[in-house]
Amino acid sequence: MTAPVIHSLREQIREHIVEGIVSGRWKPGERIVERRIATELEVSQTPVREALRELESLRLIESAPNKGVRVRNLTAADLEESYPVRAGLEAIAAELAAERLAEDCSALEPHVAALYEADRHADGTGQVRHTVAFHREMVRAAGNSVLLHTWEGLGIEVFTALSIRWLGTVQQSYAEEHEALVEAFRRRDPLIAELVKAHVLGCAPRTGSEPS
Repeated sequence: MTAPVIHSLREQIREHIVEGIVSGRWKPGERIVERRIATELEVSQTPVREALRELESLRLIESAPNKGVRVRNLTAADLEESYPVRAGLEAIAAELAAERLAEDCSALEPHVAALYEADRHADGTGQVRHTVAFHREMVRAAGNSVLLHTWEGLGIEVFTALSIRWLGTVQQSYAEEHEALVEAFRRRDPLIAELVKAHVLGCAPRTGSEPS
């Protein structure tokens, strides 16, 4: 039996702040008050400060002397920058994971099924969650902890959510695109790395779109 994943307090606070930004609770340019979050979550300010520092490293927020912490005014160009890096990492992951996933795609399949449901109901939250989970499982299947850590450090979930919710970046069908990748792994497609790379780059927001 697999033990449940226990997130650290800092991670829980980070997720709370991210969800607030993605959902629009904090708008671009708006100040995030460390003390207020600590009071709201009934925690000390130290883990809140750590979470904010981590989000600043992802370029999601910015701080300035005497001005506090604010949500960055991210543009499509800002969001787009991470996609070529992500595409390169996932192409490497696909190549490393190819044999393992050719034998067993069970880690990917539930997310494809969930994406069909999310597509059917135009469930943006579900699309983000299962798109990111699909790609995380693919990277994890590569069996390379350095690769996984680097991929996680890109803040994939945050930027995927912002691309979809702020910029309306949508594919024709999230489920069909990911099912096609599963089929490519199953048939041992020799071009799987290029297919994954093209898929990720196709998800990138296009410069010229801005948050509304």
